Amino acid sequence: MSAPKTPCTSEVDHLLLTLNGTFRDQTEMEVELVPFLNALEKCAGDWAPDIVKGARKRRYARAAFWQALKERRDDDSASVALYRAESPAVELTLELWLPPHPSEINVWLDVQPLAHFSNEGDCRGIVEMVRAWATHYPASYAAAHSMADRELAGFPHFGREAEVSRRDGFDKVYELCWLNVFGSHLVESVGRERMLSTPAHLVEELPNGSVLLVLRPTAADFASEDARVAQARAHVHLRPDLDFDTVLRTLRERSAALAPVEPRFHPDLAPLLSRLPDEFAISERQRKTAELNAFRPPVPEEWLPVALPSDVANPERVLESYGDLSEGLVAALHTKVPSIFDATPESLTDLDFYFWRENFPERYERDLIDEHTAPALGAFLGGVLVRRLGGTWVPRQKREESQVRVGKRVWLPFLRARRYMQSRQSLLEYSLTQFFHEAERYRP
Repeated sequence: MSAPKTPCTSEVDHLLLTLNGTFRDQTEMEVELVPFLNALEKCAGDWAPDIVKGARKRRYARAAFWQALKERRDDDSASVALYRAESPAVELTLELWLPPHPSEINVWLDVQPLAHFSNEGDCRGIVEMVRAWATHYPASYAAAHSMADRELAGFPHFGREAEVSRRDGFDKVYELCWLNVFGSHLVESVGRERMLSTPAHLVEELPNGSVLLVLRPTAADFASEDARVAQARAHVHLRPDLDFDTVLRTLRERSAALAPVEPRFHPDLAPLLSRLPDEFAISERQRKTAELNAFRPPVPEEWLPVALPSDVANPERVLESYGDLSEGLVAALHTKVPSIFDATPESLTDLDFYFWRENFPERYERDLIDEHTAPALGAFLGGVLVRRLGGTWVPRQKREESQVRVGKRVWLPFLRARRYMQSRQSLLEYSLTQFFHEAERYRP
């Protein structure tokens, strides 16, 4: 059994704490979890979870926690999730593995924003809580650090095959986080004297032989130059086989990759491009923002200076068929893109984002796209030009030649839709959003 592990939201960096420990008494699970709850309630402060979720959500209380745990228990496992919706937002997942498995307790705590841990008081609370948990539930390894930086560091595999990673675990000091707990086995492999002499803000031996190591007083400044130097020194101390300059250079590169990049998107595409970075891993967003800043789509070419005359025998019937195509698109997508009902410029941007996020052109059958989706999009796009820009349809027997007259130009929405639906990249290069704004400039 496993509760979902998704970040609180996708907007900013988080403090992510993971702890995989063991517990003793499998028959008295509630007794075993009292130290967990005691430490959480004592140390969480203003980020304390206020919702507990089992079969349903309840306000947090001890009784609600025990009830949720019963609801999420089966023969060999149990789990419960705790939340806090208001800032600082929290997701805390507790998983228990029971016989015939080895008795394990896995904690996954996500607090957003990381900036909340810019002061020593809140950071001391995290340290005190982890100290209590790691003392009562001996862990082979535990860590608390920036989620974005953990991603760049390659947690949890560190370049290993997943199978090897699962087998060996954190069997040597691959990385140092802001807060670390090294189990007794790892301490002995490094050397207890060496471990306890690590240059760091806090190095403490726990009663079960584990070592708690905290690099700096606060977690939020992990990417600063001072923090990176401290991280490199401590890492090289624990791993004398590593080169200090090489480690520090890698850490500086990670800091540079996470440095904020101001969005400077193409003005016609800004409503669309501003949504895309959050769809990537948090460690990639600044790089993606820089790439999207540099992106310049081709100027739309799906237009004519003079309209081709209509060559259909019954224009009304053809326009009715366009309406049917458009209504079919609305019927198919209205639950996923609710604004499609409005047929506004904003609904075009919502469609752009939906198709890009779904990677629609590359996930679905080409025949379906060419015969159904692209024609329906062309009809819908043309209809928006008619409704919002005062355009007029000029239907043609060959559908891709059908035009919408706006001012002194005529636009080819079916041709645009076909080019648009060729690939994921073409969704950006031939976006519906840009096409509308280009046509808008020629509105009388």
